[in-house]
Amino acid sequence: MKERITIAKNYIESKTEFKPEVIIVLGSGLGDYGNTIESVAAEFSYSEIPGFPVSTAPGHAGKLTFGYKKDKRVALLSGRFHCYEGYQAAETVVPLRTLLMLGANFVILTNAAGGINMDFQAGDLMVITDHINFSAHNALTGPNIEELGPRFPDMSFAYSKRLNRLLDEVAEEKGISLRHGVYGYMVGPSYETPAEIRALRVLGADAVGMSTVHEVVAASHAGAETAAVSCISNLAAGVAQHALTMEEVLEAGKAVASKMRALVDGFLEKI
Repeated sequence: MKERITIAKNYIESKTEFKPEVIIVLGSGLGDYGNTIESVAAEFSYSEIPGFPVSTAPGHAGKLTFGYKKDKRVALLSGRFHCYEGYQAAETVVPLRTLLMLGANFVILTNAAGGINMDFQAGDLMVITDHINFSAHNALTGPNIEELGPRFPDMSFAYSKRLNRLLDEVAEEKGISLRHGVYGYMVGPSYETPAEIRALRVLGADAVGMSTVHEVVAASHAGAETAAVSCISNLAAGVAQHALTMEEVLEAGKAVASKMRALVDGFLEKI
């Protein structure tokens, strides 16, 4: 992993001198945010960067954009990587860790998730306050990369309380309703069974998805201040009264894109 990250970092540095401050990861159906970058400094397809995996998930553009947004130097990952695509957990965070090696200090992640909390509705936005990893995999498995962080990082503060407060401030200013909750991570690609959803609810999860957790672990390991927001794209199995589809997830992402864009823009102005 260290060799792959180093190769990717060296390639990017050979093409641009841009050094990002903030990493933004866009989830399913939320990729249009990339079109709002105010001044693009460089752009790469994942497939052209040595060492990067290639995104195969629907709704993921597979593109890295460097540019300026709200006077911040931003690295935008339009699309991410999932273990259900066949990647190991450590592989899914190669792009994120590459950008962290380039000097980024802040990470904001977005995703589409299924609502478990019975008070949630499709179209809600949920600030993630903590997670439960049900995959039995960890992005830090393997030799530790000392340049990024310690062998045994503490996860008590993986989700920055300061950044979550800033998200709340932005939401209040812009009239956006924000939920808060615990994200349950499952590998997928099959959606969860109704019995699994009942178990997740008992254990304290408010939403469930197939991403984000490995990225949060990698960002926290590197000391980056991190926040994550879920678009509740659908009610989870056993809560919804119909079969779940990827089309539903993508459509929900498009429906809340303007709210998510306003939230991220306001967040960038405050950090």
